[in-house]
Amino acid sequence: MSRIMSVNLAVPERNPATGVGLTGIAKRPVDHLVTVRAPGPMTTGLHSGLVGDQIFDIAQHGGDDRAVYAYAREDYDWWQARLSRRLANGLFGENLTTEGVDVNGAVIGERWRVGPRLVLQPVFGRVPGITFQRRMGVPRWTKTFARSLRPGACLRVLEQGEIWAGDPVTVEDRPSHGVTIARAFRAYAIEPELLPELIETDGLPAALRETLTRRLVQVRQGGRAMSAAGPGTIR
Repeated sequence: MSRIMSVNLAVPERNPATGVGLTGIAKRPVDHLVTVRAPGPMTTGLHSGLVGDQIFDIAQHGGDDRAVYAYAREDYDWWQARLSRRLANGLFGENLTTEGVDVNGAVIGERWRVGPRLVLQPVFGRVPGITFQRRMGVPRWTKTFARSLRPGACLRVLEQGEIWAGDPVTVEDRPSHGVTIARAFRAYAIEPELLPELIETDGLPAALRETLTRRLVQVRQGGRAMSAAGPGTIR
């Protein structure tokens, strides 16, 4: 069954990797109902979509287009085999650790019903940044993570609701364009020739579309592909 394996909220830590001072990337599973709602604009809203979660670098994280971050337990297991270390739910900073959900195969703009009332919408993958690099302590981690094409999914909140570990996840609607989180991230991080397709994809965040349009112009003028740890870092 496709389900939420754990709901994870931030445990604030000091963050020497940036000038913000604190980070909420460290997430721990909780054993109670959590309300999930659209947080509003990135810098002026409620920041995280989960009540009780915390985001400190509001210039880079959170907001309606990145209200919730989901990562699949199956992808954690894939990384565990390659890193030869245990990876606990929440280590990557995700709010929702899923089981039986093809997170990277989700089509941008599809609708996930989680439990009885909550509806979420995948919009793009997680772009690894310096805080994630420091947390993992793996050389060139941001590039390795990006090139794996297992970024997990950032989600909008379409309908507010409560969530708890064990809640089922059902895909209610899937757009016909077929552009998945993994394919979109491939265009973003590895294959700039796919950028025109990505830019035209319904459901892509407007700010990201503008960034990618500028990047496409640079590529066509002889520039190189966007760095996987470049502008627009999500978590």
